[in-house]
Amino acid sequence: MLKPSILAAFTLMAPLLSPAMAAAQDKNADTVVATVNGQTITLGQMIVMKQSVQDPQMAGLPDQALWDMMLDQLIRQTAVAGTGKENAGVRAQMELQRRNTLATAAVTQIAEIEPTEDEIQSTYEKMFGSVEPSTEYSAAHILVETEEEAKEIKSELDGGADFGTLAEERSTGPSGPNKGDLGWFAAEQMVPPFAEAVKALDKGEVSDPVKTDFGWHVIKLNDTRLREAPTLDEVREQVIQMVRRGKVEAAIESIVAEAKIEKVEGIEPAMMNDIDLLEAE
Repeated sequence: MLKPSILAAFTLMAPLLSPAMAAAQDKNADTVVATVNGQTITLGQMIVMKQSVQDPQMAGLPDQALWDMMLDQLIRQTAVAGTGKENAGVRAQMELQRRNTLATAAVTQIAEIEPTEDEIQSTYEKMFGSVEPSTEYSAAHILVETEEEAKEIKSELDGGADFGTLAEERSTGPSGPNKGDLGWFAAEQMVPPFAEAVKALDKGEVSDPVKTDFGWHVIKLNDTRLREAPTLDEVREQVIQMVRRGKVEAAIESIVAEAKIEKVEGIEPAMMNDIDLLEAE
């Protein structure tokens, strides 16, 4: 239990501490942090400016250093803006920016609504429910410029030469240093002559020379596998993004459909090329 003298001290200090604490609690986005020729700079503007910082070094500054830097920039901007001349072009740009900011805020609010599990499952079925299993191939190749060189390499391979070694030594393709390995791919990812040759091979078999626009290939099929449609867990985030996008698009269509829209007739489209109109005060 506090001694009476200590309790009295806290009682006396309370009125002194309360205004500062209350002032801190009263701060809001409209709180003025500086004025420039009567134009206010607010705490909200500082917060928005900080959100727009993309430079990692700048974002990593201590709060006080970043505050001073941003406030100085806003002071300079406000001072210079006060000397700017408003005309039709400036007003048009300001209005477009205002609408864009409001539209972005509205879309963000819609997109933040958490999708339900039923919506996620339904979208997953639409995206992947009809996807048939497809064959993927693991292959390596040796790429050279002439048919004669490709035939020579095929002959060496038939005689027992190591495919990876020849690929490192002779292939002009970017996969050469990696023993010609192309990794896993679907047939449609390759140019047709290459894809057809791969599909015709058995596991471990080496093709005869194959010509494409890149040159002449000798191809070895390492393996094949059947790729199933991804599970919901594997693509959950992708599906959620699709649900959110669908909600936003549907909301926009609904808002536009309910809006009272009147298009003014008789204005020539070519007038939007007349930039002199923007100079009007």
